[in-house]
Amino acid sequence: MLRLWLSAIALGVLTACAPGATAPSPVATLPISGTGSSSPIQHIVVLVQENRTFNNFFAQFPGATGTIVGKEKVGKGKKAKTKSINLKEVNLEDGLSLNHIYSGYLTAYDDGKMDGFNQIIYAGAKKEGAEPYEYVYPSQIAPYWTMAQEYALANKMFQTQGSGSFTAHQDLIRGNSAIDSSESLIDYPSESKNWGCDAPPGTTTNLITTQLVYLPNDGPSPCTTYFPSSGSSYLTLRDLMDGASPAVSWKYYTPPLSPYQPGSLWDAFDVIAPVRYGKEWGTNVDLNQLDIFTDITNGNLPAVSWVIPDGEDSDHPHYKPDDGPEWVAQVVNAIGQSSYWNTTAIIVVWDDWGGFYDSVPPPTIDNQGGMGFRVPMIVISPYSRETSSSQTGYISNVVYSFGSIVRFIEDTFNLGRLGTTDETCNSIGPENGSQGGDMLNFNQTPRAFTVIPSKLSKSFFLHQKPSGLPVDTE
Repeated sequence: MLRLWLSAIALGVLTACAPGATAPSPVATLPISGTGSSSPIQHIVVLVQENRTFNNFFAQFPGATGTIVGKEKVGKGKKAKTKSINLKEVNLEDGLSLNHIYSGYLTAYDDGKMDGFNQIIYAGAKKEGAEPYEYVYPSQIAPYWTMAQEYALANKMFQTQGSGSFTAHQDLIRGNSAIDSSESLIDYPSESKNWGCDAPPGTTTNLITTQLVYLPNDGPSPCTTYFPSSGSSYLTLRDLMDGASPAVSWKYYTPPLSPYQPGSLWDAFDVIAPVRYGKEWGTNVDLNQLDIFTDITNGNLPAVSWVIPDGEDSDHPHYKPDDGPEWVAQVVNAIGQSSYWNTTAIIVVWDDWGGFYDSVPPPTIDNQGGMGFRVPMIVISPYSRETSSSQTGYISNVVYSFGSIVRFIEDTFNLGRLGTTDETCNSIGPENGSQGGDMLNFNQTPRAFTVIPSKLSKSFFLHQKPSGLPVDTE
């Protein structure tokens, strides 16, 4: 039975992004101007890849916190022990699409011991055993390693919730998935083919309360039409950018997906009714991810972009081929070799943990099912912080989450605050205040771009046929 939604005088139950952070006051209307900072950045491009923990891609990256020996829980109850297990080095295209919903997260987390990955139940049947304990050959993700070696790599980027792609993509456009003062969306809707306003009647969502009570299928349709005030209080960065004076341009580049509704499995804005049923659908929400190249070439890159890949370019486990590293490299190269380079920050981030092992426990546990596990994030810009005059790459040990990206966008364009985790997270860039990050340094001499080597060309992707694969089904 669907729950009655409280008046959303605000979405104020927030995920603390760093230890000791306190939740801000709730907001119900668009906030006034934010802190802002002097910034040379005029374009922010967020490349969203799929389902990898930090350790799965960077287990042996020099200077980062990674491991090739994990921990597994053996035995039950008081007799349970934690033992070591060697991680298997695997091909990028190998591995199962593992359980990475909230229940799996809790099992793996095991009260902070991070030893329960082998105990996660796969497909409702058996334990996953050794499957989560693997990492990818560095040679097969060479473009990512090159970017991390040359630019800035986040060693402590944590997913907002311990969940999957549906809520993760909401977090990337607004900072959390709270629908009222006591409940948040979590995991994925009951309809597996359509997530959002395109979901058929009767589709429900799962909720988590601020007491961490899990409410399966007790939530509304995954469309803000059914949220409080017809969705007007479920604010996203779109509201801030459209409401700015002058408005800040934005696009969400996403592939169509046949035979399903276009973009309905991974398009965060398909959840937002005013976008899905308004003039921004098919315009600001661009249903051809390849248009990012056209817009760069024609001088039409918006101020803020999210770029969602085709399934075969997404790094989603068990998809063959996986051309994700080359896809990202070509988008980065297109920007780097254009007139946009000097004013752009490119953020490459993976949306959720995908069920894979990671050794680092979240630094804080909040009342919305987070923080989740570590995921990779690389920031590529002329202003990506350098280690020294002789070393360009930088490894950040500041705690970040998806609200850090939201905060950075807000501050770059002086948009104010949504009042979600943007209030409590560190920005990824410098900021006037105590919550600035260290991924960017606007005082250093901007660096020239060097092409990221890639086995596949831009032309390959421009002529690539849509795979029809969902970027994720969790």
